[in-house]
Amino acid sequence: MPRIAPAEAPYPPRIAAELARIMPEGVEPLVLFRTLARSPRVFEKMFAGGLLDKGALSLGQRELVIDRTTARLGCEYEWGVHIAFFAAKVGFDAERIAATVTGPADATCWTSDEQALLTLVDDLVDHRTIGVKTWTSLIALFDDAQILEAIALVGYYHTISFLCRALKLPLEPYAARFPG
Repeated sequence: MPRIAPAEAPYPPRIAAELARIMPEGVEPLVLFRTLARSPRVFEKMFAGGLLDKGALSLGQRELVIDRTTARLGCEYEWGVHIAFFAAKVGFDAERIAATVTGPADATCWTSDEQALLTLVDDLVDHRTIGVKTWTSLIALFDDAQILEAIALVGYYHTISFLCRALKLPLEPYAARFPG
């Protein structure tokens, strides 16, 4: 059981509108979202800081950063939801999905720009900074807006991972599971 029970419908109008906007039709709002709804202020601030809209990174690049961040932080809940909703859309096959969790940043399944993003995530998770070698790779492949977005994604999904793990959220039934 989660440490804080998720809110149940009917939701306050502003929360209901936001849930309707972000969830695919016919899919129940995520346990994470319903739990955050217990604090309308936290709910609204988290969604105001969200980075799921079209940004400087491509959808595939964004998802790679999110998947690697949540995997490295042991957040099977958020990793599994993103794999379920986005992996096929961005062309991640079974090898690439598994490599977000267990593979090295320089695995051959990744392109040079993907390797640079994975190394960025690994640097930030392991050292809370970006190493010189990683920075050199990033500035050769990405512009300032893309680099800032990637760093912000790692930070945002660090927070999401803390929430999911600290609250002991149950895995969504349709979400992917970490590879064995």
